[in-house]
Amino acid sequence: MLIGLWIRDVVLIEALDLSIGPGLTALTGETGAGKSIILDSLGLATGARAGAGLVRRGAAQAAASAVFAPAPEHPVWDLLEEKGLAYARDEDLVLRRTLSADGRSRAFVNDQATGVGVLKEVGDLLLEVHGQHETVGLLDARTHRPLLDAFGGLQPMLAGVAARFADWREARSRVDELRALTERAAAETEELSLRLAELDRLDPREGEEAALAEERAVLGAAEKSLNDIATARDAFDGLSAKLASAARTLERARERAVAAGAAPEAPAVKRLAEASAAVDRVLIEAQEAEATVDLAADAFEFEPDRLEKAEERLFELRGLARKLNCSVEELPLLRVRFAERLHAAESSEDALKAAEAALKTVRDAYTVEAAALTAARREAGERLAQAVMAELGPLKLDKARFRVGVEPLGEERAGATGLDRVAFEVATNPGAPFGDLGAIASGGELARFALALKAALAGRGGAFQPLMIFDEVDQGVGGAVADAVGLRLKSLAASAQVLVVTHSPQVAARADAHWRIAKAGEGERLRTAVEVLSPDDREEEIARMLAGAQITDAARAAARALIGA
Repeated sequence: MLIGLWIRDVVLIEALDLSIGPGLTALTGETGAGKSIILDSLGLATGARAGAGLVRRGAAQAAASAVFAPAPEHPVWDLLEEKGLAYARDEDLVLRRTLSADGRSRAFVNDQATGVGVLKEVGDLLLEVHGQHETVGLLDARTHRPLLDAFGGLQPMLAGVAARFADWREARSRVDELRALTERAAAETEELSLRLAELDRLDPREGEEAALAEERAVLGAAEKSLNDIATARDAFDGLSAKLASAARTLERARERAVAAGAAPEAPAVKRLAEASAAVDRVLIEAQEAEATVDLAADAFEFEPDRLEKAEERLFELRGLARKLNCSVEELPLLRVRFAERLHAAESSEDALKAAEAALKTVRDAYTVEAAALTAARREAGERLAQAVMAELGPLKLDKARFRVGVEPLGEERAGATGLDRVAFEVATNPGAPFGDLGAIASGGELARFALALKAALAGRGGAFQPLMIFDEVDQGVGGAVADAVGLRLKSLAASAQVLVVTHSPQVAARADAHWRIAKAGEGERLRTAVEVLSPDDREEEIARMLAGAQITDAARAAARALIGA
């Protein structure tokens, strides 16, 4: 829903801020007062084509902002996501555009700069314009199929067709993949076999490169290490015997001192005992050290060609990795993948036949459901045509005829929405051929035709009805026809927000809100102003529309009757 419109320096509007409510809002005023400027400003804010003539004389630029309050589930949020624009589903959506006097414009969505094309895409989801100068929405044939499907309640069938099409597309992709694989299977089989044979011969293992590199480093240093160990071992030659002799000598000295009458607790005797014990400890540690050195020497003993074998395998692994353009660590995984590809290539013909059979099955299922959807669309199209034709007479379009064209498309144009092209077509006079909606020459007739369509589609156009704008939909009609226009606009406004520019008191009387557009000032200071009318002012404005320049009591009474009807 549109909740606000902010306008600066657009034609005769210097500054204008409007709040807009739900339901039907009528814009009235004398011809030339500037009603179209309001719509032009809204178009400027929502990406419509705009020229430098919109900029007020003397101003550097024109600017317009439209504030919308879409529901959290509205598709406009998905479009913003697709375009990479920031948003919050629980906040208002602000569309803004500036237009300089030299014709250059800038577009913004929630104060984020974007292209005018993106602004228009967003605007197209939020409003439709039907009137004198342009009609958007219904003239776009791309909207006809969704509108027909919504009218006929065909969404469940449409979902089924979309699911079958997704199956078909997936199956077709699988067939294409297997067909390509089969075509190159012969050459690839020979190549894969050679590569796999090399990998099988080498049998690479995970972590092997690091282990071989470490072993190579250790073995390369082993010879020097053994020489160093041997030198260290030589230092132990005779050391144990000398230490043992020293320990025995010290023990004999202690025994002689005791035999000579010295007390065991005497300091000299105690020092001899301590010296003997210390030498014993050194003897034990020396023997342990000698054994440990021997163990170290044993650890460095290896086969004479062990280093050569390690280097040879490491070089082979690295050479094959270079050949296959991968790392040594990737060789085991590559071996598995080559085996899988070889198996797939060898069995590709059988797989292709199975995939082609599956493709036929899902294609047939799609064709059946799409044909059922086509039949349902044609039946819904006939009902819609009858409903629209019933609306045309009261709107003084009784000579026009309407139909819904449902044309089959070729299989090459099949899609998630089925095999149909849907188009709303009209013949404006008896005997005239049917054509698209643009064949209606009169802007007023086109707007009334759009109203007839909207009336027939009321409540079935989807959950997120856009703002609908009707510009002089009552052109060239009056009396009962104008009243019929007003009734239909009022009915539409029950489920959607509607804005109508009108000269008809019968239409204005049906509005929930009423704006009077007028010019104020003189000469260079002439400006367009908008007045939101109170109930009393509204009665006076409708009386003016009925009576003209001289408002009579009878006109006021008629205005009250229209408002109360």
